[in-house]
Amino acid sequence: MAPSQAIDSPDLPGLLPSGVRVYITDIGLADTPTLVKAARRVTDLGYSAVPHMAARRLTTREALETRLKALAEEAGVRDVLIIGGDVAAPAGSFSSSLEVLETGFADRYGITEVGIAGHPEGSRDFSDEAAIAALRIKSAWGERTGARMRIVTQFGFDADKFIAWADGLAALGIDLPIHLGVAGPAKITTLLKYAALCGVGNSLNFLKKRSASLAALATSHSPESFVGPIERHLRAKPDSAIAQLHVFPFGGIKNTARWLYERGSWQDLEADDRSSIA
Repeated sequence: MAPSQAIDSPDLPGLLPSGVRVYITDIGLADTPTLVKAARRVTDLGYSAVPHMAARRLTTREALETRLKALAEEAGVRDVLIIGGDVAAPAGSFSSSLEVLETGFADRYGITEVGIAGHPEGSRDFSDEAAIAALRIKSAWGERTGARMRIVTQFGFDADKFIAWADGLAALGIDLPIHLGVAGPAKITTLLKYAALCGVGNSLNFLKKRSASLAALATSHSPESFVGPIERHLRAKPDSAIAQLHVFPFGGIKNTARWLYERGSWQDLEADDRSSIA
């Protein structure tokens, strides 16, 4: 959710199970005090705050260190998602998430869990080969520092493609747990808008094909068409690297939480088996 939503939403208290990861987005509009305030409220409500660190939106090393230090010491943050940041030109010193990792600031300020981006449908900014090489390097960084690493993906709608990508990483020797992105319940028109904004072109085309009629566009999307095949795959292949869902609440956090409760995803949660909402 956006920092302003994390700070002000009256729906957030008691809405989610204790310990659920709540990702706090960074699109370059919120300053460090605002991000810290958002993370502090999420933490105080009993959830795990996971601020985004968008490398290409960051300015200086000093500003990054100040931000991580404040998030850790003032908001109790121990988990971050470090991504490249989808902007044409870097705002400052960093052009990649690896450069952020290599500062050592996360380790210095007690960040013990780190999410990195995965791209099941590829990226318009780099080749698949470059993406695999980067994942290998980041995985090795986690082994050196002892950080618990995971791969967190953008949302999509083609479950078969996401499953094949996850299994393909394992075949390449990349054994990090994977949190697959899924769009929560929302109107088809809303999802089309966000898919275009987030640059998930292949998913956008897939969704358009499934929603070709005007009648379909007026309906709501059920995430079960994506989640169901993934769960069937996990029952058939329990050693899969797919560990969790990373849920985007485009239809609102209350609606998304209701869906997760009703389908049983949030029943009898174990301490280390957390779903997430972003």
